[in-house]
Amino acid sequence: MEAVTMAKAINLSLRDALSRDDNVLIFGEDVGALGGVFRITDGLQKAFGEERVFDTPLAESAIIGVAVGLALRGFRPVPEIQFDGFIYPAFEQIVSHVAKYRNRSGVSLPITIRVPFGGNIGAVEHHSESPEAYFAHTAGLKVVTPSTPGDAFALLQAAIDDPDPVIFFEPKARYYLKEEIDPAARVPIGKARVAHEGSGVTVIAYGPTVSIALQAAKTAAAEQISIEVIDLRSLSPLDMDTVMASVRKTHRAVVVHEAPVFCGFGAEVAARISHDAFDFLEAPVARIGGLNVPYPPARYEKLYLPDVDRILQAADAALAYG
Repeated sequence: MEAVTMAKAINLSLRDALSRDDNVLIFGEDVGALGGVFRITDGLQKAFGEERVFDTPLAESAIIGVAVGLALRGFRPVPEIQFDGFIYPAFEQIVSHVAKYRNRSGVSLPITIRVPFGGNIGAVEHHSESPEAYFAHTAGLKVVTPSTPGDAFALLQAAIDDPDPVIFFEPKARYYLKEEIDPAARVPIGKARVAHEGSGVTVIAYGPTVSIALQAAKTAAAEQISIEVIDLRSLSPLDMDTVMASVRKTHRAVVVHEAPVFCGFGAEVAARISHDAFDFLEAPVARIGGLNVPYPPARYEKLYLPDVDRILQAADAALAYG
């Protein structure tokens, strides 16, 4: 298949899901005739009709509430939250109902909530946030985020087919990353991948920070420093087996994400490594992420977000430790 962008890969995955199962419904703000603000749903309403791909009012709590009702009636809703920072009005619906329904009643809710997330697009406030830790902290939710077009296609297939709710975070700054994809490839939820093999330091990333970690690995290689990059793909469930196998090889770990370091998802990964691989570590586990402030205006986001230099500084510190 010819190379496609991540945006197109997600569109193709949605199209495939709509074709395979009449119970799949797509809805959200501007996803119909407009095709979404990022054109992720472009052409889907025309192909599948207004009853299966439809616009909603600007009311996120209502979007998720409707998804709960549809799921209980046997549908597989795929609602879109237009931007990460708009998801908070729906937080109560997701945490109190979507996440807990199976535990409360034994009835599963096969809902896939698509959320463009992360920064580096020069947007105004509420358009560049990284709320993944809120949802990964909530039992009953699966949380995934692809970093490549191929993974975006396959992970979305797995999410829609899953009998339980999945939060599908799309790194919007990578929407136009392009590569060939294999529509037959399968990526199960809960399986990380080794994005770049190395032996000196393990850098653990997900979503938008994977490409930065890979750039850091390439830059380090020119200085004879070997970095292994782990792409988590799935935050909940978390594939610690792949992480531990890498840390036992390199003995050093750096966790990278865009969200603030304070109480960020990296804290969970660092704690698990420190507990399960303490005897293998030759340096403290480092965390690189956003600052503990509200997401800044666009002209300051380069100072806020992790970059190649910060990853390399952490890798150098880990190698020099002791």
